[in-house]
Amino acid sequence: MNINSENYYGDNRIYTALLLAAGTGSRLFPLTKSFPKCLTLVNEKSIIERLVTNLKKQGFTRLVIVTGYKKECIKDFLGSKSGNLTIEYINSPLYLTTNNIYSLWIARNIINEPFVLFESDLVLNTSLLNGMVLPDKMAVAKMQPWLNGTTVSVNKLNQVTHFQEGTTETYIGTRYKTVNIYSFSLSSWQAIVKRLNQYISAGIVNCYYETVFSEMIDGNSLSLEAVSFDHKSWYEIDTINDLAEAEKLFPKVFNKKSMLKEANS
Repeated sequence: MNINSENYYGDNRIYTALLLAAGTGSRLFPLTKSFPKCLTLVNEKSIIERLVTNLKKQGFTRLVIVTGYKKECIKDFLGSKSGNLTIEYINSPLYLTTNNIYSLWIARNIINEPFVLFESDLVLNTSLLNGMVLPDKMAVAKMQPWLNGTTVSVNKLNQVTHFQEGTTETYIGTRYKTVNIYSFSLSSWQAIVKRLNQYISAGIVNCYYETVFSEMIDGNSLSLEAVSFDHKSWYEIDTINDLAEAEKLFPKVFNKKSMLKEANS
């Protein structure tokens, strides 16, 4: 971005990102046998490298990563600094027996400011984050036949009104696929942490954080505005087939040096 983000977005501009990267990425095996999913290459550039590039372009200054499986690989690859972006790590020791609700809960003490939440399997066009740097937003895309997973309903004011698990049942009206990028104000995050504490205290560690968000939306204790991701490229990579589709959307970028090298090889 070439704009002064403070002047453009005002005092509510978010500068912190939280990445959940603790899982084993089992559906991408054997690619993930030796390294975590976020280090998977998409046309010679890893998922996490693409995210870091996007965050720096958008003016983020802090990235917190929840690690677990092959945690040392991520630390060795990224280090603690990338340009103006400071990178911190927190380990989830129970990554083999818990789901992302636990990974999010793990971050409750290290994140004390508004932030944007990311999953470690997304590749996306940088400009899609333009709408996510203000608090209490949720990235969505209109449901298409090739998409699957959690969907949400959105009202005329663009507010998320309800979460639906899966997409197999028939429905009337437009539903939107969750893209798994959320932004939260500090007050929203504090309310989420209270609900997460209840789940973890009860030993409920194997569900998804969407369960918490859904309950809070239904109970009017959380309000999220939908941000459309329909008009730019993004892809969620869970399987080998997903990776192949993502590489179509994000082709290899050739510079003059690499073109000359390939021409002479």
